[in-house]
Amino acid sequence: MVGVFVVMGSRQAQAGQREEAVRIVQESIMRAAISCYALEGAFPPTYAYLKENYHVYIDEGKYAVHYLIFASNMMPEITVVEK
Repeated sequence: MVGVFVVMGSRQAQAGQREEAVRIVQESIMRAAISCYALEGAFPPTYAYLKENYHVYIDEGKYAVHYLIFASNMMPEITVVEK
């Protein structure tokens, strides 16, 4: 019985760590986008622009990034999911 609780607790901890990793990746992209806005006066037009000019390095084999911008003066919608 105790073994079941240990396994369940371990799985929950791993899930929490994965969620935290996704959150950290998403926040790093947001910070880079905000830096771009502060320096250039506009949010980056694409995620590729952000990677090229602001050196954002994300393990794209592990995470998928959805970057949607409505206008250059509005914060883009940034979503990161684990593959």
